[in-house]
Amino acid sequence: MKDKVTTSERLKQIMNEKNLRQVDILNRAEPYCKKYGVKLNRNDLSQYVSGKVEPGQFKLSMLGLALNVSEAWLMGYDVPQEREKPTAAELSDDEQILKVIEALTPDNKKKILELAKLYAAGQDEN
Repeated sequence: MKDKVTTSERLKQIMNEKNLRQVDILNRAEPYCKKYGVKLNRNDLSQYVSGKVEPGQFKLSMLGLALNVSEAWLMGYDVPQEREKPTAAELSDDEQILKVIEALTPDNKKKILELAKLYAAGQDEN
């Protein structure tokens, strides 16, 4: 069920909570926009924050990813703010590697780093 909160209000709320400026949101969104081929510019974001325009599905997704919030929450629905965690299949190889490394002990991280250096050096020879 939708409450009386707008996307504009939610953007202002998250900007206040995370001490973000519009340019910060654009910078956070840039990698996602490049990855998915979506153009999000200053004028777009300014109109969303002012409430003049509501973002479409693709731009809303870019904002949700950039701000790490649920798109439904961003739209003003009475749902949890947090994004659902992606499944392993939805993560890129780099993201999966980082998640695995984060779970390692410091000693095992050192071992993996040394192994990765050996593999990287072996690639240079090919």
